[in-house]
Amino acid sequence: MTISVLRTADAWWVQTPTGAAHIDTAATTTRELLADRAAIASAVASSDTVAVDSLSSISPVTAPCRVVAQMTNFASHVKDSGGDPETVPLTFFRKTSGSISGPNDDVIRPPHVRLLDYEVEIGLVFGREMPVGSEVTADNLADYIVGLVVTNDVSARDVQLPKTQFYEAKSYPTFTPVGPALVLLEADELKRFVDLRLRLWVNGAIRQDMTVADMIYRPVETLRALTKFQRMDAGDLLLTGTPVGTAISAPPKPVEIIASLLPPKVKWQLFFKGQAKNPKYLQDGDVMEVAISTDDGTIDLGRQRTVVRCAR
Repeated sequence: MTISVLRTADAWWVQTPTGAAHIDTAATTTRELLADRAAIASAVASSDTVAVDSLSSISPVTAPCRVVAQMTNFASHVKDSGGDPETVPLTFFRKTSGSISGPNDDVIRPPHVRLLDYEVEIGLVFGREMPVGSEVTADNLADYIVGLVVTNDVSARDVQLPKTQFYEAKSYPTFTPVGPALVLLEADELKRFVDLRLRLWVNGAIRQDMTVADMIYRPVETLRALTKFQRMDAGDLLLTGTPVGTAISAPPKPVEIIASLLPPKVKWQLFFKGQAKNPKYLQDGDVMEVAISTDDGTIDLGRQRTVVRCAR
């Protein structure tokens, strides 16, 4: 049975059929909470609950922690970007944990950012250490991955592309909304990972809607590659990529070929001039809603609702 853990500013909670039960724990971090499984189990059995809607949920993944993410990991997204899913490599980048925000917090667009994009992603939360060189298999995956969260990998495309790096463009404060729930899974439940559907709406209109069946590199293969060079610890977060439907789109091939012959400054000026006409990029006041679940509702990671605000 999945266990949905919620967090408020001063407490941890378990979502039950009758409401949210308080977890009697001294834990202040996700890592400490995951070590206090007895307190979680006690809360699951409690009948003393409050309405979930009465809670002001914040991210169930606490900072500081490691935040690692996969690039172009859905076939539909690779094709939309002009790539070939058969040849795309398994690659990673890092985000600062200072970018983590709550499931209902405003997403703040810095004044210099004009092309603000969204990416619904499944977040894998580690339940134990994974030292470099760990052997990860389908049989022991659940020993490392304790649960899943909804994430939104917000991206400043006009910073990301000309600098050809992801770290800054995806690490501004509020650029990683997480939650509302950390959904703890048993090994058999984790096997249904492939059935999860990722959805994102902007102002009520669906932008992204795809299942994990479209994912190129799934968790076992991903962790096998990651453990070659990166240690992960309990409470760390791994984002697993996004499907088609983001605001950015690749130019037609003929345009791309011509642009490759231009000086970089000119090429980016033309690209951003074209992208500025794209109405899908996020604007002040836009409302993003993000949800991830299996179609039968057996596994439900919950739903985010965030509003874009422009910093002054």
